[in-house]
Amino acid sequence: MKNSPRILTAWTFYDWANSVHSLVIVSSIFPVYFSATALNASGGPIINFLGMLVKNSVLFSYTISAAFLFTALLSPICSAIADYSGRKKTFMKAFCYTGAISCSLLYFFTKETTTFAIICFWLSLIGWSGSIVFYNSYLPDIATEDQYDRVSARGFSMGYLGSVLLMIVNLMVILKREWFGNISEALASRIAFLTVGLWWIGFAQIPFSRLPNGVRKGSNADREGNYLLNGFKELQQVWADLQKQPLAKRFLVSFFVYNMAVQTVMYVATIFGSDELRLPGQSLIITILLIQLVAIPGAYGFSRLSERIGNTYALMTAVLIWIFVCAGAYYVQTQSQFFVLAGVVGLVMGGIQSLSRSTYSKLIPATTDTASYFSFYDVTEKTSIVFGTLIYGLIEQLTGSMRNSILALLVLFIVGFVLLWRIPSQKVYHTRLENAEVL
Repeated sequence: MKNSPRILTAWTFYDWANSVHSLVIVSSIFPVYFSATALNASGGPIINFLGMLVKNSVLFSYTISAAFLFTALLSPICSAIADYSGRKKTFMKAFCYTGAISCSLLYFFTKETTTFAIICFWLSLIGWSGSIVFYNSYLPDIATEDQYDRVSARGFSMGYLGSVLLMIVNLMVILKREWFGNISEALASRIAFLTVGLWWIGFAQIPFSRLPNGVRKGSNADREGNYLLNGFKELQQVWADLQKQPLAKRFLVSFFVYNMAVQTVMYVATIFGSDELRLPGQSLIITILLIQLVAIPGAYGFSRLSERIGNTYALMTAVLIWIFVCAGAYYVQTQSQFFVLAGVVGLVMGGIQSLSRSTYSKLIPATTDTASYFSFYDVTEKTSIVFGTLIYGLIEQLTGSMRNSILALLVLFIVGFVLLWRIPSQKVYHTRLENAEVL
């Protein structure tokens, strides 16, 4: 039964469970610890990784690219198995546990174990991103279309709130180490990585206990096929179906472009503040914490805005703000300027992610094959992250400055805005359909 309060609440708790990875591991404590730990013997940023000499910040960006490329290739196979076996939740669990355990293993990250830590970071990203495709695919299964925006925003808001609560605990351990036996700052950070894994696994049990299993697709003969090929056949079929859904197709193209920039900003913002602006680690962590708090009203605010003007116009508003953020980031020099930009990022960060998910849910046709449709969405999203982080890292590597990489992101936002312009507002579009039916 759709719109069950019990199931909807359980679904949002997976955001509560996994978002600590985005905050602690991707955006705040881990990047700061990584910059301070992933150094060569003389304390320089050029390190040896599997026989290659590379700058630590560039390696950080490339690791994200590699993780999401792997996930983009893996998720179609897994979604096909999930569709034909009805084991959507099983795959969601497998990716969840892979990511959470990998986070916990970062407890052993020291200068001597940098290669091991990078591999664990890579696996944690695969676990997080792989579980999200199945989590997202539940939205049209458990809610009606008129509830997509609000339920999606509620999920992101739960994620921001949950991650902030754990972050406060972690900051207490880092900033008040005398309360915990005068442990070192490095150990306090590594304990934070361990708590992420435990939090993620623990709270994930709520959605795992309440969400329904997937619906088995096709006959027994259909399910006996080659799953490796079925995954990509599913994507091919979804793409063929999208040819009959021009608005969904246009949205995915625009989403691919602007998401390249959005996700790259979110993944490298802390490294930018640390390496380019030389901001202290504690200031960066507190800034990221405040971004999460601002993101909660931001997600709900853009949900309300979409109700008034439609999803497309609300998304265009968010992308326009991102354009100004990138322009400001190119010129930012001081800590206070960085804090102001961070506040604006917080307002649009949750809104653009939440609206992108709910907009796609509205544009796909009514189907029980949600895992495959969201696998396509996931591949689009992850591939855009691969290209975005690769472009960012490559430009920095070639020019020696992250500011030049920001200019590339600015161009992506502008192109994404223009592409969104080609999609009528969903509110206006549905109104036109209703009027046409009346006539």
